[in-house]
Amino acid sequence: MLTRWLILAVLILACILVPFALFEDPVTRWATAFLAQPHAPWILGCAIAALLAADVLLPVPSSVISIGAGALLGFSGGLAASTAGMTLGCIVGYWLGLRGARRPAERLLGSGEMAKLERAHTLFGEWIVLILRPIPVLAEASVVFAGMGNMRFPRFLAMTSLANLLISAGYAWMGAFVESSRQ
Repeated sequence: MLTRWLILAVLILACILVPFALFEDPVTRWATAFLAQPHAPWILGCAIAALLAADVLLPVPSSVISIGAGALLGFSGGLAASTAGMTLGCIVGYWLGLRGARRPAERLLGSGEMAKLERAHTLFGEWIVLILRPIPVLAEASVVFAGMGNMRFPRFLAMTSLANLLISAGYAWMGAFVESSRQ
């Protein structure tokens, strides 16, 4: 059974890492060029949130985007855009795990192993998603596994939102601080 879990983990990590290998440079260049142009703050905020929401599927340099959010929108605006985008990305990842990966995983692992995954998310799921949020790749994998493990959505949303708020606060502060020190 360990081999099947390993196969599942490798498949999920491949779904996260392959787009990085294929699209990291073009996405980073586009995001950098877009953010370097003058835009209305609400357009920047929406673009930043959309980029961060897509991070679960695309190779978005989320730390750079979140720091840029603080520099371009100030602490409060950067915090709001970054937190909203990261939280939307978590919801997308959860939904992909619940609706897209759950059935194939159950076929691979069997219903008994899926029941173990659900029990693990009942006992430790909120701490897993909270602790892994700042770690690239594992952050995305943890939200997909939370959906696959049928973690209760309100708990999932509360813990990922809290983690995203804390992470975004640090990044937005860095961006706002750097921008204010340049002036």
